[in-house]
Amino acid sequence: MKIYKLSTGDEVHRYKKSIVMPFEGSRKVLSTSPINGGYREDLQVIFNNDINPGAGMDCELKAETYEGHMAIMAEELGYDSNKSAGISTAASMEEVAIREEKYRQLTVTAIVTGGIEVNGGRVGDPATFHEEDGEIVMLKPGTINIILVIDADLPTDTITRALITCTEAKTAALQELMAGSNFSHGISTGSGTDGVIVVSNSESKLKLKNAGKHSKLGELIGVSVKKAVKEALYRQTGLSGEKQHSFLRRVKRFKVDEDILFNIYKDIKTIDEFSKAKFIDKLHTIDRKSKLVVPTSLYLHLIDQLDWKLISNEEAIEEGEAILERIKSSFNISKEIDYKLSNVYSPIENEVIEYMMKKLMYLVVHIVHELFY
Repeated sequence: MKIYKLSTGDEVHRYKKSIVMPFEGSRKVLSTSPINGGYREDLQVIFNNDINPGAGMDCELKAETYEGHMAIMAEELGYDSNKSAGISTAASMEEVAIREEKYRQLTVTAIVTGGIEVNGGRVGDPATFHEEDGEIVMLKPGTINIILVIDADLPTDTITRALITCTEAKTAALQELMAGSNFSHGISTGSGTDGVIVVSNSESKLKLKNAGKHSKLGELIGVSVKKAVKEALYRQTGLSGEKQHSFLRRVKRFKVDEDILFNIYKDIKTIDEFSKAKFIDKLHTIDRKSKLVVPTSLYLHLIDQLDWKLISNEEAIEEGEAILERIKSSFNISKEIDYKLSNVYSPIENEVIEYMMKKLMYLVVHIVHELFY
């Protein structure tokens, strides 16, 4: 079915778990596609394919290689694989987000699918595979795929610059959502399998030479991609500012969850224990409270700045203690946190982040106990 008509005259269709865009004229394409990727001027179609066979099922290739699989997909979609470029994902094509931005004669459209709950990471995180002799281990599902259509005629260097601006916009969207990496305690900059296809209309009378942030084209790329990425992530997994307004969501990138907090609670021998179900229930009653979420976000940003070497260990610890005292006061926790917290060791050079996270976790466990015991 047709789901959108672009200013270029090209139509966007959805069928066979794919977003398919046949070209109505000559187009310049720069892509990360495993088939006919890089820069091409002879393509007839581009597509984005959902490779996920179903919930809980492993993604399987239709050929021995990813390139071969995508060639087969092009043929199944009804096109010559030698004249096609495509990218794939485990995200649903039903949840595609399309955002169009205009300025005078210029139109830029971002067509995005995405999910980073499993595969989101920060550039420079520890790798999950090493490519050797052409052999690649398939990554976990979770991909942001972007088709960026620019209704203007761009030279090759400008198309390449548009790809950079597009990538910056995707990363900015994730930063604004505070989406955590699944492979470190950093903020995600994308997934490990993101794909991009940039299309320029060779037949347009509008000739542009700059796609950087200072240009209007760069602005439209940034606005359309940021909006579409955020919408796609919301449609696919519900990721949004509202969802991120949660203590548990904020600390997830530090590998803190309900189980970790309950294990801390069990380790407290001076009080009677809740059952796990009851503890988690009580934890969730404070999870989204502003007086916990907001100071926690500030506390974690201190840790980020410490990790980025913008502040010293002493500065992070001192300001962190002030924030913890604010949380304690907000919940009317007046007595000293004596159980176990006194045993959180004094930090040494390489353990300050772990020390600060332990202090926060013990405080939250204490709040749960004091409020509901």
